[in-house]
Amino acid sequence: MVRRPAYLHAVGLAVLLSILTTLIVAPAHAVSGDTSAVSQHGMVVAETAEASAAGVEILKHGGNAIDAACAAALATGVTHAASCGIGGGGFMLFYLASTGKYYALDYRERAPLKATATMFVRDGHPDESLARSGALAIAVPGEIAGIDAVLRRYGTMTFQQVAAPAVRLAENGFALSPHLAREISSMADHLKLDPGLAAVFLKPDGTAPKPGDIIFQKNLAATLRRLGDQPAEVFYRGPIAEELVQFIQGHGGIVTSEDFAAYQPVWREPLHRAYRGFDVYVMPPPSSGGVLLEMLGMLETGPLGGLGVNSSPYLARIIEVMREGFIDREKYADPAFVKVPVVELLSAQHIDQARERALHHKLTPPPAETAHDHGTANLIVADRQGDVVVLTTTINTSFGARLMDPKLGIILNNEMDDFGVAPGVPNAFRLEGEPANEVAPGKRPLSSMAPVIVAKNGKPILAVGGSGGPTIVTGVLQVMLDVLDFHLGPGVSVDLPRIHEQASPETVIVEEKMPAQTSSALTQMGYRLRVVPMLGAVGALKTQPGNLQGAADGRKGGLASGY
Repeated sequence: MVRRPAYLHAVGLAVLLSILTTLIVAPAHAVSGDTSAVSQHGMVVAETAEASAAGVEILKHGGNAIDAACAAALATGVTHAASCGIGGGGFMLFYLASTGKYYALDYRERAPLKATATMFVRDGHPDESLARSGALAIAVPGEIAGIDAVLRRYGTMTFQQVAAPAVRLAENGFALSPHLAREISSMADHLKLDPGLAAVFLKPDGTAPKPGDIIFQKNLAATLRRLGDQPAEVFYRGPIAEELVQFIQGHGGIVTSEDFAAYQPVWREPLHRAYRGFDVYVMPPPSSGGVLLEMLGMLETGPLGGLGVNSSPYLARIIEVMREGFIDREKYADPAFVKVPVVELLSAQHIDQARERALHHKLTPPPAETAHDHGTANLIVADRQGDVVVLTTTINTSFGARLMDPKLGIILNNEMDDFGVAPGVPNAFRLEGEPANEVAPGKRPLSSMAPVIVAKNGKPILAVGGSGGPTIVTGVLQVMLDVLDFHLGPGVSVDLPRIHEQASPETVIVEEKMPAQTSSALTQMGYRLRVVPMLGAVGALKTQPGNLQGAADGRKGGLASGY
């Protein structure tokens, strides 16, 4: 008999699926090879064509992969505004050929210094909706601090040089993609409530624009110019900080000038472990990279290639491994506040025990919390020197806190919802918050973002990253296995149908492209399935020098391009 912990809060399948709907996207075009590319000198894989072009432009003008990644990130914030931007934050994992080393930069948002574990309690009852929208949901943005820090240490260009493509897109306008059009349409009733968002993303009559309509963000363009070549100074300790604080507090938020002045990105040591002769590098906590390493560890001892790609025996194995990984995810949090037992979780003994449970279907309690950062974008860059960058950036859910500072054109994040907002209170996935990830002043929330670089003999051979809440971890895992174990190319690997299992509820989400006989076989094995159109988005790039092969995910309308 399985003993369920007292903190467990049952998650209705309908609730989970309604939230996963925000991660399931109508493709900009058919999922096919037209999102893939092969190049010799440099490549950018991004979630919008404009962002990919921005990165390639920088590479062609002599910038390195760091410069190009920053340019692509800023351009994504303009053209993929529902998902990310300078009002949010992210993670950057990269390799530099000049040093032969791997680096991890954490510029995740931080809770305000006035935040408390009970800040979302009203009249003795927690109100989780306060963490999802409105000014109390806003954490201190980290995007500009991260871009400034990495450019100064490892870039070759100034901020204004890498921001130039984003400024042009915001000033001159860009054609609305089918994906962003869908996001705007689904959020139109909420966007109407905020003058800044309505003015930019809705028509004068309040209706949603159509794909191909031109969107302008002139105030954001002006803000990017105002940042000059000292962006962190201007953004965090100058007039932009003052304006943002005035706007946030005017709407009932608690972010202060001290919060902005105190914000710093954190250089962290990447986590890594061996997998079948490769070395896999990931972001450490508060990322979920360690969860991905644990899943790989559970899979390493048994051959996968002989099972057949997306065969029912193969999928059954990874379903159980995914489940065990998400059960352990509740132990992850901001390491500045919580001792995360990474060494123990990635130890041979723990992985052996988890594998034993997974492969013999020995049930353990589902986790108390899982990831839910829906509004996220990922990009990958490789340059001719052999540098490789994987960057994942977010404002959390679609359009963040659903507030835009109209003077600055900045959409503000709702990252406070990535915390467990109060003991026993379900988050956006109806899963209860745990003490490890509870709100605390200056704390970074746990994230499902998991950029990955796979190395052979010390040098990168594959880079993978994704967006889509908890489907990031499972999507990245499957694309990695398709390349490493089944020896498929990035385009085929990204295109293949995927599954998702996160331990609670005990239901496997399956893309409708999965062959019917495979789904039927899984059902006969006892798995409860739910079929959905599409899940998340993953990008991949094989990084052999002189033979770069990249693939964006047509599920979200991305593009890989190079030169």
